[in-house]
Amino acid sequence: MTFSDSSLPPVSPADAARLAAKVAGSVLLPGEAGYDDERAVWNLNYELIPALIVVPERVADVQAAVTFAAQQHRPVLVKATGHQIVGQAQGAVVIATRRMNDVAIDAAGRTARVGAGAIWSDVVEKAAKAGLAPLNGSNPTVGDIGYTLGGGLSPTLGRSHGYAADHVCSLDVVTADGEFRHVDPESEPELFWALRGGKGNFGVVTALEFRLFPVPRLYGDGIYFPGERMADLLRAWTDWHPATPEIMVSSFAVLRLPSLPEVPEPLRGTFTVSLRIAYTGTSEDGERMVAPLRAVAPAVLDTVADMPYTAVASIHNEPTEPVSYYERGITLRAFPAQAQDKLVELVGPDSQTSLAIAELRALGGAWDREPAVPNAVATRGLPYVLLGVAVGPRLEEQQLKRSVAKMLDGMKPWHGDRRMVNGLAPEEAADAAAIYGPECYERLASIKKTYDPTNMFRLNHNVMPAA
Repeated sequence: MTFSDSSLPPVSPADAARLAAKVAGSVLLPGEAGYDDERAVWNLNYELIPALIVVPERVADVQAAVTFAAQQHRPVLVKATGHQIVGQAQGAVVIATRRMNDVAIDAAGRTARVGAGAIWSDVVEKAAKAGLAPLNGSNPTVGDIGYTLGGGLSPTLGRSHGYAADHVCSLDVVTADGEFRHVDPESEPELFWALRGGKGNFGVVTALEFRLFPVPRLYGDGIYFPGERMADLLRAWTDWHPATPEIMVSSFAVLRLPSLPEVPEPLRGTFTVSLRIAYTGTSEDGERMVAPLRAVAPAVLDTVADMPYTAVASIHNEPTEPVSYYERGITLRAFPAQAQDKLVELVGPDSQTSLAIAELRALGGAWDREPAVPNAVATRGLPYVLLGVAVGPRLEEQQLKRSVAKMLDGMKPWHGDRRMVNGLAPEEAADAAAIYGPECYERLASIKKTYDPTNMFRLNHNVMPAA
């Protein structure tokens, strides 16, 4: 049997009270103090309206919440920061993990152990005290675990070390039967494979242990050029980056930024192109390597320099407060001259696009290599990720979607056959088979049948249990 989301009744106060008696954290019904705070998500254009929210403080609370959901035939959604949400969770139990945010660094073993609610800024800061760095994402406020379960594309260390999921040592998980499992390559190899890349389809990950790297500083940040020079800069960057060493990570972004105080003054209300740089070699080598890009056009703003690893969030300079937006990403299997011309046509100076951001990330290197212990990350061998972001309120949702779709659909001749789970939009939740490819999806579905046969964890980019 598979749970149904339709017509689920409210949770009764009596049932909520019985659950609350077993939970050290909070149990919240709609209308109660704290409910609105705990259901809030990062994107202000979306909202969660669950039947019940549990804010756990320990693993036993998570087990109680999952057992309660099973008894009531309700789906479960796990939320740390709410950066990626699918649906409204009507009738569901939401497990909001923000209080389980412990971060422990093992300097000698070069590992971190993080709780379900930990965010990247905390890990980066604590690891740096030991001269170490994680494979963190571009936004410091993103939750470690959701990012890693989706693969984890580090814009600083990924090209030399691969996906964040490749460096997971173990996970603590509460599965749909309410059981606590410590999962590593020896204890439960199939579940270990599926969790690393299969996103949140297999249970509630309450803790994660992963490897760190001895990277205390790097040469990096952003160089911003006039948007009118996009074509020249895109061709120069596309020719340049494949010949750089794997310790050089770069991306190309077309920016139409609003005139807001949090935007650096030279960029407010302007159309610019940004080259993002992260190089872990010497500053002298980095400066020499980047010189051909700097020579293409005069910079509006150039902040690329030696920096401590703790400053890496400035490379992408993403918002650290909730905003209203729509985003969607695809992979590209190639980016020849015709594709470059098409991207300039779609988002360049004559395009009339309303996108705030169009970003092209170059992959390759370790992102293409299978880790020592393989996992479910399905995007190896694809050379680029293309992301579109349109900013605006929910009233403009259809226009925001059309803006993103116009760019991504325009690049259709070069689309890859698989996609990054972390870059998907809510309406793509039914496309998991296409996201992973048939072979990977069939294996995930078989493992799903073992650990979540009723598809309790389906409020995501869902893998259905095998028939």
